[in-house]
Amino acid sequence: MLSPVLYIPHGGGPLPILGDKGHEKMASFLREIVKNLSQPSAILVISAHWEEDQATITSSSHPKLIYDYYGFPEEAYQIQYPAPGHPQLAQELLELITARGIPVKLNEQRGFDHGMFIPLMLMYPQANIPCIQLSLLKNLDPGQHINLGKAITSLRKKNVLIVGSGMSFHNLKRFFSKGNDGDQENDEFDRWLIETCTSKALLPEEREQRLIEWQKTPSARYCHPREDHLLPLHVCYGIACTDTPIAKVVFNQEIMGKKVTSFLWQ
Repeated sequence: MLSPVLYIPHGGGPLPILGDKGHEKMASFLREIVKNLSQPSAILVISAHWEEDQATITSSSHPKLIYDYYGFPEEAYQIQYPAPGHPQLAQELLELITARGIPVKLNEQRGFDHGMFIPLMLMYPQANIPCIQLSLLKNLDPGQHINLGKAITSLRKKNVLIVGSGMSFHNLKRFFSKGNDGDQENDEFDRWLIETCTSKALLPEEREQRLIEWQKTPSARYCHPREDHLLPLHVCYGIACTDTPIAKVVFNQEIMGKKVTSFLWQ
């Protein structure tokens, strides 16, 4: 049985766990989605909030938390999520990526950022499942992120839940702008992304090319002035594309007034 691959929104900083009304639907989704997933023995998170010159993997047995957000109440900096790391899985991941000729390294000092611990606090609040994180690449090349995913597809045979943590819409200025009712460009990109990830009419090479050339899509740069929150999806697709290339939409709701979508490959 293959483990699921899930691309999720993690919301704005710690707001999903601070009771923010704009995140209520997202928080509910993350709490409920685990009912549709098998119990994992470990979790791999690809977070939008970690970029390196080469692929990098957390390898500490007990990673600390990185409170990589600013301007929130003091309670946001007292959050705890004491999930253990998994050095053995980190080494296995390193070997898989190395075997594909992709530069990769371990980082024993790096902790878990909020793209990891905020959604997992909602999904697995017991914090008893070992976790590791895999970085994005600073070059933000979509094809390289798909290939990074392809290098580790065999993890799906090891009962490792794979989570791409980002946002399918990530234009911070638009989140906080007035007059958020109705957004044609947001809707247009959302429809394109859903078609790209779920359409049975697309050949595998067509689907991959669409993701690689995502910037050509109308309103692409409106929705993603910078693509750090989209690229975890590319890694997820690379991991899933061999066995389950067609995703299922599991969330399509508004977060802070903008349409955001989550995909599951299962």
